[in-house]
Amino acid sequence: MSKNTRFLAQAAIIAALYAVLTHLQNLLLPGSATWAIQMRLSEALCVLAFFTPAAIPGLTLGCLLFNITFAAALPLDFVVGSLATLLAAFAMWKLRSVKVGRLPLLGLLMPAITNALLVGWELTVYIGGGFFLNALYVALGELAVLLVPGSLLYLAILRRNLQGKLFSC
Repeated sequence: MSKNTRFLAQAAIIAALYAVLTHLQNLLLPGSATWAIQMRLSEALCVLAFFTPAAIPGLTLGCLLFNITFAAALPLDFVVGSLATLLAAFAMWKLRSVKVGRLPLLGLLMPAITNALLVGWELTVYIGGGFFLNALYVALGELAVLLVPGSLLYLAILRRNLQGKLFSC
């Protein structure tokens, strides 16, 4: 398989996983993947950006697909939420080798930072409540997901030596 084909396939699979998992969570736990206080468990997939650059467009497209297909998503979220994901995934790819112990801790913080700033601002525009409070809620949800299930997924991929099998080009 050519590198381009593998890259596109990986990005498409990651996008599909993100969108489907977010819809499934929203179906099983309504509202838990949207609004200011949210914990999108699909955000744990952001750790895939430590293993492949295909995660950058994959996560971005997955976020966009969910936001476009979720009836309650607001139009600004199509751009702002997707941009936050794009910036976070790109930063994670760049910071993949900066580790504290076995974890790329600085990279794990990137989704919390980008989403807190961008989505926090967006929520302030749409629902009010004050930027700092909205940013705090978004950051806390991101941190909870990235530092617990995200870290576990990252370590599981390493422990099972799946990074080469799943993401080699």
